[in-house]
Amino acid sequence: MEKPVLRPYTPTSDEDARGHIDFIIKRYPNGPMSEHFHSMNPGQRLDIKGPLPKYPWEENKHKHIALLAGGTGITPMYQLCRAIFKNPDDKTKVTLVFGNIKEEDILLKREFEELENTYPQRFRAFYLLDQPTESWAQGKGHITEEILKTVLPEPKADNIKIFVCGPPGLYQAISGMKKSPADQGELTGYLQKLGYSKDQVYKF
Repeated sequence: MEKPVLRPYTPTSDEDARGHIDFIIKRYPNGPMSEHFHSMNPGQRLDIKGPLPKYPWEENKHKHIALLAGGTGITPMYQLCRAIFKNPDDKTKVTLVFGNIKEEDILLKREFEELENTYPQRFRAFYLLDQPTESWAQGKGHITEEILKTVLPEPKADNIKIFVCGPPGLYQAISGMKKSPADQGELTGYLQKLGYSKDQVYKF
């Protein structure tokens, strides 16, 4: 009997939507779930369980949050932004730092640009590419300690929270890995060096 393949995905559709749910599934070579998704035809069945809540949000829970993401790790960050900016009573400020390989890899860029244009005083996005074109005008290379020191709210700022999501290399450099879904592990990496405390950081 084949062992079932389980993968967690974050919906990108509105949590209040009824009758449908949207996901962004990037196809990875030899990825058992992503390959299966991309080979499916309309009408085929897929078993889904959930939701699996990670960080319950309530309006104005923090004054300023920072979202540090790489690749498909952007989806929980987008869900958090949706919850904040669709609520007129939520005044949370948001800073996004998003690393990718190439410009065409930037998921949800149009949606984030719309947030920047609509809420210029509350939402800022910084993009970095490992393989930028000559015309690319934003950040180049990986997310570094220097970049974070420049754009993040200071560790001593009142009621801030930093969220991290991405591939293992991003966690290792920025915050350290979490030990399990229930154990965030110790804070290491750039955030620890910059003076942030474990309770100021959440690893998706």
